[in-house]
Amino acid sequence: MTRAMGAASSAETDLFTIDQLASRSGISVRTIRFYAGKGLLPPPKLRGRLGLYGPDHLARLELISELTGLGFTLAAIEGFLVTLPESIAVEDLVLQRALLAPWIPERLETIDPEELDRRAGRALSEEELASMEALGVLERRPDGSILLHGAATLSSALASLDIGLPPHLLRRSHELISRHTTALAEDLMTMFQDEVLQPYRDRGRPVAERARLRELFTRLKPITVQGVVTAFGRAVNRTIRERYTDPG
Repeated sequence: MTRAMGAASSAETDLFTIDQLASRSGISVRTIRFYAGKGLLPPPKLRGRLGLYGPDHLARLELISELTGLGFTLAAIEGFLVTLPESIAVEDLVLQRALLAPWIPERLETIDPEELDRRAGRALSEEELASMEALGVLERRPDGSILLHGAATLSSALASLDIGLPPHLLRRSHELISRHTTALAEDLMTMFQDEVLQPYRDRGRPVAERARLRELFTRLKPITVQGVVTAFGRAVNRTIRERYTDPG
């Protein structure tokens, strides 16, 4: 009897109000209610007229945040969450979050042109804006606002523009890098899917493997990114040697 009461008490301590959920997730109460209204969160548990939320709600909110950080639209997030069973365990949601967490953190911001000029330290010309858009640093929206893909990318883009290379050359460079890195990303994702994730699913998603997979992907990301940077540097060195070494 004591054990049962202890378990019930523990379950109660895992529940929190919407204000506490907002504090733990870093997402406003208004946004949480919006997500709930869109069906992205299951209904809270009711204690009288008070709605209480649990670890599963928190895990779903964290997953939604990761998807938002990856640039998913709300409709895409809805479509993804629909594929997850309502009874999915918190541990599985945490694993999903680990698999989907951005490999390179990107903070998407919506700002106005005046704020962009302020951050750039000067009034950007139409040609500069077009170049930055082609480089994937920003997107200009029909309402005049600008979707900025992170402060770090803005600094890098401004540095590229200040070098003085023709805008068309910057665009072509970006297109080349984007084409080859996209192919690399697709090949790597296919390999991870076929060699790691699918065997895990085929084994019935063993509980004992969840934590190991989560740690694997968390540690693998920075190692892979650094490996790509190192391999590219070596490839450039090799190309220089091959092109400019005097055969005589």
